[in-house]
Amino acid sequence: MVSNPSGSYRLVIGNKSWSSWSLRPWLLMTEFGIPFTETGIALRQPGSKTEIMKHSAAGKVPALYIGDLLVWDSLAIIETIADRHPSLAVWPRDPSARAIARSVSAEMHSGYQQLREHCPMDILASKPLDTLPETVELNVRRIIASWIDCRARFGHGGAFLFGAFSAADAMYAPVASRFKTYLPDLARYGDDGTASAYIAAIFALPGMTTWLAAAAAESQPA
Repeated sequence: MVSNPSGSYRLVIGNKSWSSWSLRPWLLMTEFGIPFTETGIALRQPGSKTEIMKHSAAGKVPALYIGDLLVWDSLAIIETIADRHPSLAVWPRDPSARAIARSVSAEMHSGYQQLREHCPMDILASKPLDTLPETVELNVRRIIASWIDCRARFGHGGAFLFGAFSAADAMYAPVASRFKTYLPDLARYGDDGTASAYIAAIFALPGMTTWLAAAAAESQPA
């Protein structure tokens, strides 16, 4: 485990079945062995917004408490963790790889709205789609091309976008989940096998195994 230099971490997240934004920092901190406690908020309930607003004026999860300091937004949380743990390769060490990792992560953070809306994260489900609207298909093709490019240029020495697991993989883990749920045949969208192998690597992570088990437990009737 990695020690926390100052202040304890508490991560506020939504349901593990649906909360794609929550998965990102949770997976990152878990895979890098950064200790944190967890506060879960049930989404899609009448009081969900009220509960979230107790932790974040932005009205969204995730949110990270560092002692009394509150950081919100998944990418901001990831960057804060990277700043606070410089001994960890949260972003790739190589400057060129790091620049591209940040670029593809920011593209994920601000883009692909059509995919998000048409294929919301439902991590335990299998809902294969025969067709996609053109705008969603363009998102899918762009993501697959980006993954192939990152793996070809920087992926040597590991199974992830930049070789070893990094923040970029945490950012794309929910996309891997969406593809697994809705698009099991990625060859139709330009995959040469790279994207499928990458998704398998994401789902083989110990943190993803833990997240999936917790999602399954959440889905059981009380």
